[in-house]
Amino acid sequence: MSPYTVTIPANLDHEDRLVGNLTARQLAILTPTALLVWALYLATSTLIPFPVFAALAVPLIGVAAALALAERDGVTVDRLALHALAHARRPRRLILAPNPIPALPAWAAAARPEAPLPAPLRLPARAIRGDGAINLGAEGVAVIVACTTVSFALRTPNEQAALVGAFGGWLNALTGPVQILVHAQPINLAPAITLLQERAAGLPHPALEDAALDHARFLGELAATRELLGRQVLIVLREPSTAHGTGTGTGAEARRFGDAEAAALRVLQRAEQTTRALAAAGITAYLLDGAQAAAVLAAAADPTAPPMDPGQAMPDEPITYGNQAEARR
Repeated sequence: MSPYTVTIPANLDHEDRLVGNLTARQLAILTPTALLVWALYLATSTLIPFPVFAALAVPLIGVAAALALAERDGVTVDRLALHALAHARRPRRLILAPNPIPALPAWAAAARPEAPLPAPLRLPARAIRGDGAINLGAEGVAVIVACTTVSFALRTPNEQAALVGAFGGWLNALTGPVQILVHAQPINLAPAITLLQERAAGLPHPALEDAALDHARFLGELAATRELLGRQVLIVLREPSTAHGTGTGTGAEARRFGDAEAAALRVLQRAEQTTRALAAAGITAYLLDGAQAAAVLAAAADPTAPPMDPGQAMPDEPITYGNQAEARR
């Protein structure tokens, strides 16, 4: 039996080509530029010699061609220019504060009158529940499912066909937005090294203690001489809000809260269905709880920061003390 193969077009995400291998976006940039140059030439043909007009028109044509045809890292120059313009107009200092931010006191404003006020930081995630549901506000509710990987090349053709069929069944059963994220993250061996060094003395035989300490030294040399990376596969399921509360007051807030609760229940059910469907493909998947989801979001916001302490409080979780003595301390 021949190996099970599936052909996927390489231009799956490419824009449609309309005229001369040009997309609609490129035509929208080049066509007005060509008409403008032609109109200018007709208007100035009796006043300016053609070589002079050509020398003046070349920069305009070059800019239009660069905007339409050039790319950087897969992003066209016109989109990069729009992103750069939007970035230049955004405030540089963002803080977690209500909107609008209160004005500075008179004495502070007099000291630095030219300093602009910081803008409020608006993160996509509004709150994270203990069960892992992430409130995205108007965008609905999302959950994160962590997955293991499977070796596809080492399977027989029948096993490969079964894996593809199981994975395709999960894709066909999707009822809402989903994102598959595969990224590499640094591996910190310091906790493992510390644990080996601390527990080596408690081993029942000196040879085991020497082996544990030797393994700790090996891990230390490995961490010092290599950049260790681990691959993490995450599936983000999002459930849009079906209805939004209108107006103001207690009724609108209740409708928004009820809709978020309903969206959370739906997306949690989809996460459970995902774990069952992927199990048929040999993939172990599990839903991240609130602390794990918060750690993933924190790592995504600052990949170079150390992992978040699991003992930290959840976002919006009240911090309490066990007794009055601890509170006084």
